[in-house]
Amino acid sequence: MSYQVLARKWRPRSFPAMVGQEHVLRALINALDNDRLHHAFLFTGTRGVGKTTIARILAKSLNCERGVSSQPCGECSACREIDEGRFVDLIEVDAASRTKVEDTREILDNVQYAPSRGRYKVYLIDEVHMLSNHSFNALLKTLEEPPPHVKFLLATTDPQKLPVTILSRCLQFNLKRLPLEQIRGHLQHILQEEGIDAEAAAVSEIARAADGSMRDALSLLDQAIAHGGGVLEAAAVRAMLGTIDRTRVVALLRALAGGDPAVLLAEAAVLAELSPDYGGVLNELNSALIRIALVQAVPDALGEEVEQREALQELAQRISPEDVQLYYQIGLTGRRDLPLAPEPRGGFEMILLRMLAFRPAGGAGQGMSRPAAVPAARAVTSATSAAMRNDRVTVPPSPAATEAPAVPLPAVSRADLNWTALAASLPLGGLTRQLALNCALVRHDAEVIELALEPSQRALYNKKWEEALAKALSEHLGHAVRLTIHLDGRAGGETPMAAQQRRDQERQAAAQAAIEGDVNVQTLLERFGGRIEPGSVQPLE
Repeated sequence: MSYQVLARKWRPRSFPAMVGQEHVLRALINALDNDRLHHAFLFTGTRGVGKTTIARILAKSLNCERGVSSQPCGECSACREIDEGRFVDLIEVDAASRTKVEDTREILDNVQYAPSRGRYKVYLIDEVHMLSNHSFNALLKTLEEPPPHVKFLLATTDPQKLPVTILSRCLQFNLKRLPLEQIRGHLQHILQEEGIDAEAAAVSEIARAADGSMRDALSLLDQAIAHGGGVLEAAAVRAMLGTIDRTRVVALLRALAGGDPAVLLAEAAVLAELSPDYGGVLNELNSALIRIALVQAVPDALGEEVEQREALQELAQRISPEDVQLYYQIGLTGRRDLPLAPEPRGGFEMILLRMLAFRPAGGAGQGMSRPAAVPAARAVTSATSAAMRNDRVTVPPSPAATEAPAVPLPAVSRADLNWTALAASLPLGGLTRQLALNCALVRHDAEVIELALEPSQRALYNKKWEEALAKALSEHLGHAVRLTIHLDGRAGGETPMAAQQRRDQERQAAAQAAIEGDVNVQTLLERFGGRIEPGSVQPLE
């Protein structure tokens, strides 16, 4: 007898034999046992999670010669023929190869006829999202009100591509990716039944590579058995999958914890001798960082079966939680950018060096030098000094900036008070800042500052804002200040806001004149009969 691949040999033939998807099985079993059957079922989910398998078991439950139930006998001719794929009343359609509306109409022309042998005529349409819009339109009416002897079972990996009119006519079941533990347990059961020796680490590698798909897991298991000559060893499975030994990942993390770039690059060089898939290495590195973060948050989070458990617990003590999060974020970003690198090894080494370069200053094992940070107070002082030398008004800060703690500013000489620069440099926000910018200086002496508010801006005056301005002036000048704001139209100097507007107008006029006087611009205007649109010229900042 010819060899039958594991994915077909171990395909479940009853609901209890299914691995996972309990939420779907419970609903179908209750519907079958209570005779509450819908006429159209839609099964969605990624590849290899059991969509077609569940549909075939459902078709067998509907047509079993012993009656409709959630436990088909599996022995009658209908059950055997469905298992063998030759039951005349189970019409399986591959929508990917029959997308035309003519194909759909050909199928629907036979819907009206009663089943030849079974109780129901079951249409199993796989990858139904591949049908054309015309095919969906042709299917709509029949799908909504089919004859009583017809059931539709639809399966798709991409339900977003289905029209809502189709979705609304079906009972939808979303099949989930299978957890790693379920796949690993099922593979171990199959290996035991097949009498094949296997290392636990090898089975875990296959289960992890399956990425939630049981069919992929069984296909990889077939390949691994052939690769290992009937024996599954972890090293052989890793070589087949192109993955690396996790001890190399632990070595990289230890080098990162030490903070020495030379040691880190030496570990990367050892890794390069294995010719790995660097994208896969980054995935393994990020997975290890996730486990380390879990250990730091919940010390007992790792199970006994986790590889390198002791090493990960040790690294959780050596690497700070902040560094773990930083490494993880850099690893995720690097995994996305790795295809853009000139060559994979260089891109991988750059990601590792980036992890060291961006570690917080003063961290343990600091191996990369970085420039000393400029003290915030000195930076603010420099900015304030520049503002005092240049009386131009700066743009008002954002609300977030005004809420930050104010850094003490240097005192201004009492004999020389530049109100335009002073108003711009005060740590004010909101309407208090607008009040200061729209006041002109009338006079000042050692203890008194008199301001005049622009008559058109009197709505800005408020006693509370005047007191806030006086407090800011006192703190800035380094001594108590008595502030008076006149609202009687008293003449004063130019307000900071007026000065800003005047400068903007002057800069705008200068820019306009520069454009109009430019020889090249004039040549273009004359040659093409053009003109300069008013207001289109903007001065450069």
